[in-house]
Amino acid sequence: MELSNKTARQLYEELKANPARAKFGFGKKAALINIDVQKAFTRTDLYKTAYETDPNKIQYINEISELMRGRNWPVIWTFCAYMESGEDCGVWGTRTNTPDSLQNIKFGSDRAKIDERCNVDLVKDVVICKKMASPFHGTHVNSLLNALRVDTVLVTGGSTSGCVRACSVDSLSNGYRTIVIEECVSDKHESPHFANLMDLSLKYADVESAATVKKWLSLKT
Repeated sequence: MELSNKTARQLYEELKANPARAKFGFGKKAALINIDVQKAFTRTDLYKTAYETDPNKIQYINEISELMRGRNWPVIWTFCAYMESGEDCGVWGTRTNTPDSLQNIKFGSDRAKIDERCNVDLVKDVVICKKMASPFHGTHVNSLLNALRVDTVLVTGGSTSGCVRACSVDSLSNGYRTIVIEECVSDKHESPHFANLMDLSLKYADVESAATVKKWLSLKT
């Protein structure tokens, strides 16, 4: 194992600055998956489970979502919510049982609501309740993307080290070019955030800026 005194942020910035870094690239048709942009994870003023990396995250998500709709390409929002007993959280819900625990994000609760700042189009967009980290697990996401002939998955939301990572690994594993939008993902602490951006860049996805993704969507005809 290589040892280093550099921070995860420094290592990621070095990787990002490498002009020879190979990429998967964009395909012909994308789907946007906005992962768990719900109040339990976005409202840092209300919940200690929430986190923020870029303060413009939701603004960028809204802008990219609108560009996607302009192409008639799918926009998918996910959220986590569980039954009153928490049993549908499975083993994941057995480690802790506090008011802030995952399985205590109950259906209909404030923590389960998608952040009001998100512009969700309830006519055009797909909203999915997921139970586990990856939006591909136990949902119809993969069959939906296959039916719509999608070859590229754009990923936003949180957390970078958790659900974003799980989504990216499953997306690649299911045969999709995967783009994590840097300003649109976040985590509780910078170390897991930047460490996972670096690892995703090296293995499973391209990490691109919001500006790069918006430019690509604007150029499509």
